[in-house]
Amino acid sequence: MKTEFSVGSVGIRRFNPVDALPLFEAVRETKRGLTRWMAWYHPGYSRNHSAAYATERDANWKKDQHYSFVIFDVETGELLGSVGINCINHVHRFANLGYWVRASRCRRGVATAAVKLAAGFGVDELRLNRLEIVTAIKNRASQRVAEKTGARREGVLRNRLVIQGKSHDAVIFSLTTREVDSW
Repeated sequence: MKTEFSVGSVGIRRFNPVDALPLFEAVRETKRGLTRWMAWYHPGYSRNHSAAYATERDANWKKDQHYSFVIFDVETGELLGSVGINCINHVHRFANLGYWVRASRCRRGVATAAVKLAAGFGVDELRLNRLEIVTAIKNRASQRVAEKTGARREGVLRNRLVIQGKSHDAVIFSLTTREVDSW
């Protein structure tokens, strides 16, 4: 199974334990945005959390549960964020696709490129028919990324996300094999 992909200056690859410190640095740089939109981030997030995350990724791949990728700059190797496929439903062949990009690299097309690469992996390697992008209704930046990939906005889901202990309505987008094959 292929586990590294790139387009232009953006690449994605499997996490490995050496990514722990660069991951922590990217998270620390981006904590303001992560606090607002990511359920996994919390004020006590530490290097140990990044180390555990980077180490656990391999086990999740082997269990066919969660496929997490480092987003990286092809030229410098800098860790730019993360993109992943999780909540996989093998019976109906769909999953969730999530992403974030470090603050200093936002608004440069990094997330859009990474989402397309991960979606290609989901369709080609995992044989998924549908990838869902679920984002808080007020998270316009993430919605814009979904739109730029050609994902179709399907509606608003009430109380779909819990972020920092608070329920949020969410917008759901989908990418199907039709969109991914058209790239």
